[in-house]
Amino acid sequence: MILTLTLNPSLDRAVEIDDLVRGEVIRATGARLDPGGKGVNVSRALLANGVPSVAVLPCGGDEGGQLVRLLAAEGVEVVAVPIAGRTRSNITLAEPDGTVTKVNEPGPTLSREEFDAITARLLDTAHQADWVVVCGSLPPGLPVDGFTALCRQLLDAGLRLAVDTSGPPLRAAAEAGADLVKPNREELAEAVGRPLDGLGDVVHAARQVRAWGAGTVLASLGAQGAVLVDADGVRTGDSPVDQPRSTVGAGDALLAGFLAAGASGPDALAEGLAWGAAAVSLPGSRMPGPADLRRHTVRLHPRPDDLQQLVTQG
Repeated sequence: MILTLTLNPSLDRAVEIDDLVRGEVIRATGARLDPGGKGVNVSRALLANGVPSVAVLPCGGDEGGQLVRLLAAEGVEVVAVPIAGRTRSNITLAEPDGTVTKVNEPGPTLSREEFDAITARLLDTAHQADWVVVCGSLPPGLPVDGFTALCRQLLDAGLRLAVDTSGPPLRAAAEAGADLVKPNREELAEAVGRPLDGLGDVVHAARQVRAWGAGTVLASLGAQGAVLVDADGVRTGDSPVDQPRSTVGAGDALLAGFLAAGASGPDALAEGLAWGAAAVSLPGSRMPGPADLRRHTVRLHPRPDDLQQLVTQG
């Protein structure tokens, strides 16, 4: 079983439009409401493909109740921890060419008591887990040292920890010794403090994150696929999508597929790429099931000479 924690979950409303014109009245061509948040999406993707998962999340207000009901309708087992604040709502505007505009609310502030309650419920459930996956942004007011302490508690308990977040919490997770971190290009660039223009830059940055203490770095690169950097070296791949509909949740599906396939090596990378590409071909933040996967489109690339040199020099 894979246990996920989403500290700042959401309701995600996706609206499909022909063209986004600022200041105009725009008529939608379609709309859907999905449960949201990175960890929530990982659980949804896993369960859609028959992999057991439980989602732990704070839940507040009518929006929080609706989030739990939507997850229950998808068959997701939820450990909901009540909070005083209101669960946030996000809006995605998707255009036919795949352009996505997102408006994300900041989310509710968590008190220290609420965070401690979430941590306790997570640890109570984690003894059943093969992996604990902590995903998404930190809620307003939660200090990075509190997040660091959570990572260390999980690792000290002998659990395998995967983290998908950004900014100082990403570095904190790596320095705590997370088994796997999954940034996108922008998050990885922010973590190392420099732009990442080419594939070699991404590999250098991923190796730096490993030097901080992370076991494996899986970096998602959008339409360029993903880079996997671990103790065995560097692997790259992609999976083209002819008609992209929404990129929301694609990185979460990539992570879910990678974990479902064992979280190690080229086979896991290929599975993650197939899941991520399938998510891009679906509306809103819908997660792909077996019928949506097109594994034959995945391309794993031989290591270019400059990447091989990076491996041998490290």
